[in-house]
Amino acid sequence: MADIILITGGARSGKSDFALKRAERLPGRKCFVATSEVFDKEMEARVEKHRLERDHAVWTTIEEPLLPAQQIGRNEFQVYLLDCMTLWISNLMAACEKRGEICGENEIRAEVTALIEQCRTIDGTVLCVTNEVGLGIVPDNPLARRYRDLVGRCNAMVAAAADEVVLVSCGLPIFLKKKTEDKGTIDERS
Repeated sequence: MADIILITGGARSGKSDFALKRAERLPGRKCFVATSEVFDKEMEARVEKHRLERDHAVWTTIEEPLLPAQQIGRNEFQVYLLDCMTLWISNLMAACEKRGEICGENEIRAEVTALIEQCRTIDGTVLCVTNEVGLGIVPDNPLARRYRDLVGRCNAMVAAAADEVVLVSCGLPIFLKKKTEDKGTIDERS
């Protein structure tokens, strides 16, 4: 059964860099599951910058904007780094919209449950990167509020299932939930 590590933080907080370094210290073959989609030149440049940050001798990169659980469920690697769940939720919302549907709590619960279940099937570690979206102001429109709520739901579900939860702020990790030596977890809030 895999260890699940959730790494969260604000935009540009250092969470992806922390996750990458943490994953590279783990033994085994490594897979970077990228959820971003490229729609313009600026995003293309961002994706390329991130690709160059990864050592291609160490990492296999799979671009999967909608179905990261399926990639992880293939169980071909010992370390998976899913970056990022925030974009994944955005992609799911856009896919629903293209079908004329609204992505809500039920859809996100089903997708996140499937992701957690697949993570638990591998013998290794899955690191999930996400943005902490609940620290800002309440968005001024219904779509943005729904997005914030769905990302928050996703984050809470993965955090509950995770063995470790790390909040990165200003490049510094703050451990919210730690794994102990006896394979149990300690909730730092206790």
